[in-house]
Amino acid sequence: MLTGSNKVLDETRQGEATTVEGEWKKNGKKLYLESYGCQMNFADSEIVASILAKEGYETTSNAEEANLVLINTCSIRDNAEQRVRNRLNHFNGIKKRQPDFLIGILGCMAERLKSQLLEEEHLVDMVVGPDAYRELPGLIEEITDGRKAVNVLLSREETYAEINPIRLNSNGVTAFISIMRGCDNMCAFCVVPFTRGRERSRDPESIVREASYLFQEGYREVTLLGQNVDSYRWNITKKGEITDPNAETVNFAQLLEKVALVNPLLRIRFSTSHPKDMTDDVLHTMAKYKNICEYIHLPVQSGSTEVLKRMNRGYSREWYMGRIDAIRRIMPECAISTDTISGFCGETDQDHQDTISIMKEVDYEYAYMFKYSERPKTLAERKFEDDVPEEVKQARLEEVVAVQRASSLKRNLVSVGQIFEVLVEGFSKKSDEHLFGRNSQNAVVIFDKGDFKPGMYVNVKVTDCTSATLMGDVV
Repeated sequence: MLTGSNKVLDETRQGEATTVEGEWKKNGKKLYLESYGCQMNFADSEIVASILAKEGYETTSNAEEANLVLINTCSIRDNAEQRVRNRLNHFNGIKKRQPDFLIGILGCMAERLKSQLLEEEHLVDMVVGPDAYRELPGLIEEITDGRKAVNVLLSREETYAEINPIRLNSNGVTAFISIMRGCDNMCAFCVVPFTRGRERSRDPESIVREASYLFQEGYREVTLLGQNVDSYRWNITKKGEITDPNAETVNFAQLLEKVALVNPLLRIRFSTSHPKDMTDDVLHTMAKYKNICEYIHLPVQSGSTEVLKRMNRGYSREWYMGRIDAIRRIMPECAISTDTISGFCGETDQDHQDTISIMKEVDYEYAYMFKYSERPKTLAERKFEDDVPEEVKQARLEEVVAVQRASSLKRNLVSVGQIFEVLVEGFSKKSDEHLFGRNSQNAVVIFDKGDFKPGMYVNVKVTDCTSATLMGDVV
């Protein structure tokens, strides 16, 4: 369970650069990569590492010894941008001591703040949008020639399908696979359509090849990533028109099946689903294959139909609950998590209570909970007033967090006494005498290390729990 204040910090720690060994040429130069925000940004950083490895760059975990620092950024909330600015100031301190030290900014802040960061504040040498990573070698050459470099053009076609990512911060067990890029939804609060461009899906065969390669390399779990995975479609438009009659058409349910068939020992997860697009076909495919995990992240954002309309989410409270009912009917053991936003424009006390009531009704396993943060260029900024006082937003968020904490504990208490198959991922954060892994429902399980190794499956009987973690014994 994460609130808006610690989610970015948690993911930042995960995104700090680690040393990667590869068989690429070496030019003696070192790259430091730091990532913020969503899982897609972390996956993009792995693509960037691969592109620059071919140019001779080795990654390092020490920014002081790097020749090039790249920060992969997030614009989804203001506190994420402020943290990036603080890091840029820190790196510019290094640059004063090392004049040949280069600083670049990637990702979602790049397009939005390119002029400000390059020309007004002089914080970076290079600004690169999420569809221009192939151009990095040429852009670095421009910098070394004494020019500022920028490419934030968005593409309708780029998917980086054939690039084999270098797995940064890898535990050797779990990995991300991007299946699509961009987003066609225009949620009123969201900057993604403006920073990542229009939605386009990746060739399914390249996705299956990447999953197969990862399994051969010892990975035992992949997470299929997209801003809205349910709208994945290959060779078929949203209107149902086939673009190439000589090629197969693939929707998300069919893609799930293709990846599940790579190997029954390869677990499949995905993120993120959209309530207006999730079909029963996806749920039936999940139920059919044991290695597709019984876990769905289904963001509700608000329990109020009126607020959902202003958010331009494309569904009502009733529609959302219909999707929840379908999940419970088709996969009774499936865990469900969500996102909520407290204090969106015009949210009344009753709207807030509608969110509280839907959280209690669904009883989510966990949730990502945030206060509304107005973002430039969004529909909400142009159309609505950010009129909920900050102290009211905070109070509502705290109430939402309290409800979710109780639900998480309630859900975990139900697991006590049950036996789960757990994929071992590594050592517990608190003790080298314990390992941790996750069950199909995405719950973290802690147990004695014994002789078990990461990548193994073990059966664990749960003996105790907190609101965030299950503890048990291998049986």
